[in-house]
Amino acid sequence: MSAAASVGAGSAGHPVTDRWLVALDIDGTILHEDGSIAEAVIDQVARLTGLGHEVMLATGRSVAATLPVLDLLGITPTYVVCSNGAITLQRDTDAPLGYRREIVETFNPGAVLTQIHQHLASAHYAVEDEEGYFRYTGDFPSGSMGVGGEQVSFEDLLEIDATRVVVISPGHDMEDFLAIVETMGLHRVSYSVGWTAWLDIAPDGVNKSTSLERVRALLDIPASRVLAAGDGRNDIEMLLWAGALGRAVAMGQAPDDVLAVATEVTGTIYDDGLAQALARLV
Repeated sequence: MSAAASVGAGSAGHPVTDRWLVALDIDGTILHEDGSIAEAVIDQVARLTGLGHEVMLATGRSVAATLPVLDLLGITPTYVVCSNGAITLQRDTDAPLGYRREIVETFNPGAVLTQIHQHLASAHYAVEDEEGYFRYTGDFPSGSMGVGGEQVSFEDLLEIDATRVVVISPGHDMEDFLAIVETMGLHRVSYSVGWTAWLDIAPDGVNKSTSLERVRALLDIPASRVLAAGDGRNDIEMLLWAGALGRAVAMGQAPDDVLAVATEVTGTIYDDGLAQALARLV
């Protein structure tokens, strides 16, 4: 049975030909800083899934940090995009956590880490492998870890097959950090800069949009019926992809360069902005 055939809308939902693919970022879009989700968002997600639309997550988080959010929302989408597109999960009820790693993109981070280290010697570095295990230098936020992690030397990071590299530089404000990153001339990787001095690096040509386009094709949903919502710079490619023919929703608190690529701007996360945007989808 094809992926498209296996996810019918159900007797009360939309016909398969009328379904929307709704791709949602997590942090700052669904999830508040304290880890909570507004009831209004949960209600709208339940309404859309009840109608037969495909509501999924597309996040920079690791697999282990993503799956609990599915439980909070009460959804089991066919696909989930993690690690900024480097890992695509597929629903598999026989898998221990209900999902299997269907597509995994890796790269050797040695060259790019060495290049960045020349500019940001005091930064903290982490490498996530395909199993979601982190190895890191310095102090790293525990909430960013996947299935676990260990502190290692910088040299130990250089030969790991990575799905994601994270660089944080607590000593820099955002503008200084952006200026430094711009001077690096990073090649053969995909990267995005977060709200703070935080740099996410993925395999070359891989981002949320590349994985979502693959998912869209597998589900046989027209590009005119995709909606993506996000708030961070790692959502820019996703919003450009969705907005080409569909709907690209930026959260109200997003940086200006994220707002600029959206087809619509909703309220902030503090004003249940995501729920406002989802309520307009029928």
